[in-house]
Amino acid sequence: MTGTAPEFDAARYKETTREQWQSAAEAWHRWGPKTERWLGPATDLLLDMARVREGSNVLDVAAGAGGQSLTAARRVGSTGHVVATDISSNILAFARKEARRAGLINVETRVLDGENLEVPLESFDAVISRLGLIYFPNQQKALRGMRWALKPAGRVAAIVYSTAEKNGFLSVPLSVIRRRANLPQPLPGEPEPFNLGGAGALHAAFEQAGFLDIVTCSLAAPLHLNSAAECVRFEKESFGALHQMMACLDKAERNAAWEEIEHELHEFDGPQGFEAPCELIVGAANR
Repeated sequence: MTGTAPEFDAARYKETTREQWQSAAEAWHRWGPKTERWLGPATDLLLDMARVREGSNVLDVAAGAGGQSLTAARRVGSTGHVVATDISSNILAFARKEARRAGLINVETRVLDGENLEVPLESFDAVISRLGLIYFPNQQKALRGMRWALKPAGRVAAIVYSTAEKNGFLSVPLSVIRRRANLPQPLPGEPEPFNLGGAGALHAAFEQAGFLDIVTCSLAAPLHLNSAAECVRFEKESFGALHQMMACLDKAERNAAWEEIEHELHEFDGPQGFEAPCELIVGAANR
């Protein structure tokens, strides 16, 4: 008699994800300036491909601390509006604070599950998501919700990671932790960072959700920091998913894992500092 294969618990995953971001919100915000330098060019391309311009009404899904939301708000100006949504109220509080500090009164924040976008139908010119879509258990439900939120001529645009091989800054800690914690490969339906990074995967996801005129492009976005040690601090403080993966390890084992991660990341240290490979895919489509 064979045992029943384990099933992925999407509801528990989302609750754990919310808890992670509630806890990591302050650290993610604190690292914000370096994150924006890292992701800034990709964010500009995201907004270009979404055709965000003056007067646009924009929905940002899984907005986090809102760096890209504020960039969009500057583009749309006083006649436009940005609604930044996330599952974590704590992280959105930082987005609100930064919007106020920047004098951007055209930014609204709402706590929403990206798979259940309770927004008026056909009310947005653009829907954007920066490194959010990859973490939804039901990507098609999320994408269909984005499509319904768009006006008939609206555009969707998303940033995702490409493959593990081209994103060493993240694949290195993931592989170390997975091995040390003796974790199985992700279950069917379980989100992981590179699930839309394969050839044509993002295009296929948009197409399945009913989007038209799909375009995608890859973009090198190396992560520049002072050292491998600083990269470890960044990931240790801000990447809640890594801590979740280490939950079965005791304190000494966790410390040993971080030490190994730093040792492995030293590969990317050089005369000009730390430069780890990162490749992003930016995709956009018409409703």
